[in-house]
Amino acid sequence: WQGLSARNTNEILQLYSSPGQQQTLQRNAIVTQLHRAIQRLKQDLRSLHSFALELSKDFQHQCKTYLYQVLTVVQRIQLQNEAMQMFQLKAFDLQQSLQEVTERYEKEKHKRRALHNSLVELRGNIRVHCRIRPLLPFDTAAGHTVPQERQRNFSEKVAYAADDETILVKCNRPGHASINKTFQFERVYNASESQDTVFADVAPLLTSLLDGYNVCIMAYGQTGSGKTYTMLGPQLEKNSVFSTEDESELGIIPRATQEVFRLISEKPPGSYLVEVSVVEVYNNEIFDLLAKDSCGRVYGVRRDVVTTREGKSDVPLLTYETVENASEFLQLVNKGLQLRVRNPTLVHAHSSRSHLVVTLTITTIVSGDNFGISWEDELTSQKLNREVSCTLPQKIRENKSTFSSRASSPASSETTEKLKQIKTKLQLVDLAGSECVGMSGVTGTALRETSFINRSLSALADVLAAIAEQRPHIPYRNSKLTHLLQDAVGGDAKLLVMLCISPHQKYLAESVQSLGFGTRARQVQRGQVKKKNLPVPSKAK
Repeated sequence: WQGLSARNTNEILQLYSSPGQQQTLQRNAIVTQLHRAIQRLKQDLRSLHSFALELSKDFQHQCKTYLYQVLTVVQRIQLQNEAMQMFQLKAFDLQQSLQEVTERYEKEKHKRRALHNSLVELRGNIRVHCRIRPLLPFDTAAGHTVPQERQRNFSEKVAYAADDETILVKCNRPGHASINKTFQFERVYNASESQDTVFADVAPLLTSLLDGYNVCIMAYGQTGSGKTYTMLGPQLEKNSVFSTEDESELGIIPRATQEVFRLISEKPPGSYLVEVSVVEVYNNEIFDLLAKDSCGRVYGVRRDVVTTREGKSDVPLLTYETVENASEFLQLVNKGLQLRVRNPTLVHAHSSRSHLVVTLTITTIVSGDNFGISWEDELTSQKLNREVSCTLPQKIRENKSTFSSRASSPASSETTEKLKQIKTKLQLVDLAGSECVGMSGVTGTALRETSFINRSLSALADVLAAIAEQRPHIPYRNSKLTHLLQDAVGGDAKLLVMLCISPHQKYLAESVQSLGFGTRARQVQRGQVKKKNLPVPSKAK
């Protein structure tokens, strides 16, 4: 076959047509070659068929294998889907259980807090809340320098709110092992919590004010820790007054006044009289920030604090202004704040150099049984007394209290005997901040101010220590500040201390000192807080 394939058609015809044996041999040879070629083709065909069978078997086997694998994967996916559904059901059940546990925890926490407050009421303990301010630009821009090897540590935040009752302080000092200290208080506010949140925990005390209890709220902490912001709100740069444009930023003092007048509005008209006084304790001297000169201009007048026969602290000749709404109160406080002493330091550009005490005196007028005197008649009598008192000399009016002048008036001499006046006080205190002289960099007059500030705060700590240890003598008179706040700290007032601290490593020592003060204040037991006797007023017929 291979030989014939190499020849053309003419040669093959010649071979077939040529006579003789040679042609026969050639034909036989060609047939033999063709036969062999056919055999080889058959063998190749069998081999190809066998290969095709093997390939088919192999293909079927691989198909079965892959199909089994696919089925296995599908089964696994189904099992995983079922497991996922079970996990989702379990997660849903756990979420519901967690929600139920959380609700129960919140209820139990509220009950525990209520019981704790009741215990605080019975023991007369001092409530202490702690607020951590956020990091501010001046934390890293203060005038004093820090060594390079301590720059990293000084940039760290070391005070954290672990929960709403616990504060964690990381005490990291070069060359010493790191120590974590925890402090427990009635409430802890982290840096992100707003003024609304802070006041929400303060507001219940104001209800106690109208129920006949004296209340005092004071802010304590180092300079620049946010005390004035917490008590008043953001202050304007040009003067000491606080801005009232953004109500969400208002502090405790303006909010407390608004709440007091809101509560009064729910009472019978004319049943309450509200008076305000604003004083500052500067260099251990008391100054009346609402006193006016002969032209009616407000200027600070030095006053003194005395102890009455009843053992109460009193400031003779102190100016009390009657207010009828929160707006009038804020105007008076802003006038007083313009006279408050402030000086810049390396720590704080608007450092308050005096202790500010804003007092709201609420007089509840209660008539006798069936005297037939209405609240409106008493209010008319008060107005008449004010008109009469306006004709008296200035010193006589200042020397007499508001209601003593009313009692001496012919228009009220008869009715006063039939009326009972009960006074409760709300003292709002913005203490000056404790300072480290080496850090604040003060000199001259500011250094003298710092000395008086630190001494008065030390006197406050000594008073609390004496009360806690139940010493026979309490050193109230060691400082004008403690003498002025005698009734609030050691008397029958519900006292709330708002600790303000900075979270920065740079102020670690001052923050720990403030937290220690708050911890000691919580341990003071003053006995059960006394309530003023407030009989229910009878409406006039």
